[in-house]
Amino acid sequence: MVGSARRLRLGTRGSRLALVQSGLVADRLRGAGYEVDLVPIVTEGDVRPVDMSAGEGVFVAAIARALLDGEVDIAVHSAKDVPLDEEPGLVIAAYSERADPRDVLITKGGLASLDSLARGAIVGTDSPRRTGFLLAARPDLKVVPLHGNVETRLRRLDEGAADAIVLAAAGIDRLGRQERIDERLDPEVVAPAPGQGALAVQVRRADAQLVELVSAIDDGDIRLAVEAEREVLRATGGTCRAPVGALASVKEDVFRLLAAGVNSDGTGKLIERVEGSRADATSLAANVGRLLLAQVALR
Repeated sequence: MVGSARRLRLGTRGSRLALVQSGLVADRLRGAGYEVDLVPIVTEGDVRPVDMSAGEGVFVAAIARALLDGEVDIAVHSAKDVPLDEEPGLVIAAYSERADPRDVLITKGGLASLDSLARGAIVGTDSPRRTGFLLAARPDLKVVPLHGNVETRLRRLDEGAADAIVLAAAGIDRLGRQERIDERLDPEVVAPAPGQGALAVQVRRADAQLVELVSAIDDGDIRLAVEAEREVLRATGGTCRAPVGALASVKEDVFRLLAAGVNSDGTGKLIERVEGSRADATSLAANVGRLLLAQVALR
């Protein structure tokens, strides 16, 4: 541990949402008797628009590098942004604090739903996954790129850049902006990104003391669900930008998974549901991912 024995430096993006999310983890650690300083780090995704062809890790790489270089002791990421291939030398020691994993529709005028949007309405998103599922549900919509953090996208919506936008429910809820939500989208209509709503806490693998400390706030059920969702994506050969959604849950020994794939033009949508024991979660998820890959182009 590079920081003092009872003081930890927590690396995070500097957006308001990222600071709120990192604060949730910091509070857990403070409850264990540690002092925690938040260290904002600028990522590639913060300094340039992230278009739909962007690769993995644009919101993660700079923070992971600071962790490897010893500039921070702990890093907090949105689990959906973490690349499938973990950075050598680092480990996700905890998954915690999962909020509503669904996507939400927010309209300029309010009081609308996906079904009731006007024909040809303009919907803003920067996600191939959301684009594909939106067009599968409403082929008449015009889906346009809309970049930026939550506050930026809300402002651009209000300025008329689109008739509606789709964002993660977790971000809106954590920022206390629930009044802007018009509809929480059914996962069978817009399947969430793997890991959406969960927080991933990363540390250096070689720092056994920190691994043990952070592992104490790990939620085993959240970990199982998120890792199964990510296994679906891994089996498709995709990245966190792929048009693949997955949502898993576990209650006692029962594991349930909804997974869906679609082409970014809205064609070829396939939804799969499986259920089994928690011991079989990884294999069930991998099988579903391979099925999606075999039957949907996922382009």
